[in-house]
Amino acid sequence: MSDEVEAGHVRVRLDLSYDGSEFSGWAKQAGGRRTVQGEIEDALRTVTRSRETYELTVAGRTDAGVHARGQVAHVDLPREVWAEHHQKLLKRLAGRLPRDVRVWALREAPRGFNARFSAIWRRYAYRVTDNPGGVDPLLRGHVLWHDWPLDVDAMNEAAGGLLGEHDFAAYCKKREGATTIRTLQELSLVRGDDGIITATVRADAFCHNMVRSLIGALLFVGDGHRPADWPGKVLAAGVRDSAVHVVRPHGLTLEEVGYPADDLLAARNKEARNKRSLPSAGCC
Repeated sequence: MSDEVEAGHVRVRLDLSYDGSEFSGWAKQAGGRRTVQGEIEDALRTVTRSRETYELTVAGRTDAGVHARGQVAHVDLPREVWAEHHQKLLKRLAGRLPRDVRVWALREAPRGFNARFSAIWRRYAYRVTDNPGGVDPLLRGHVLWHDWPLDVDAMNEAAGGLLGEHDFAAYCKKREGATTIRTLQELSLVRGDDGIITATVRADAFCHNMVRSLIGALLFVGDGHRPADWPGKVLAAGVRDSAVHVVRPHGLTLEEVGYPADDLLAARNKEARNKRSLPSAGCC
């Protein structure tokens, strides 16, 4: 698969955010369900007065109900369309898009850029409160309420045993032909002055339900139902544990996507497309 843009086209990077509450996820779906990709592609077709729908490629396909503050996508536009519309495209999209999705920046991408395969990390935040009174009504769409007191130190201790490159099959919903090997670069939790606990989760990539499953395991540690070494034991077992709950999506936000320097894009794209395996412990 080549990252060369088709002749006569320009690859455009979009930086965007959305409130996922009323979306059936990022990706277009059959049956007329409302999705982020569908809304943006429809708006782009309308404001450029095009008959063709220009398909977006995204850094991370978020599930239904998941939010994004720092999502990145790209689209390949005919050069004449970009030349005619690019100076006014951002403002026109703001006028056409619904209020729960915004495009903040549009610019021609460097050669070799691919919103998905060029990314070297994605950073998510999951927000939860154990306030006995529940969640602030103004934050209810973005913060999970956990009705047991949480020990953040115990959760951080447990998180440390999950860092690094592992097969996260125990924390992922498997997809045919897809690897579940990932490098978890950061998993840490901080309680703010408002009592809200924010978990920062950063990895080179995530498999389906991985972040919400990891948070589910850490909550069981935090509320005393499991010891701090339990999430690591689940990881090592390599199979789904019925005690690991996939927490609700509304507490999760894609905060930022990281990319390498422009001259490293091609190498990163190739690396990201290689199916990974863990180092062998020896033959036989």
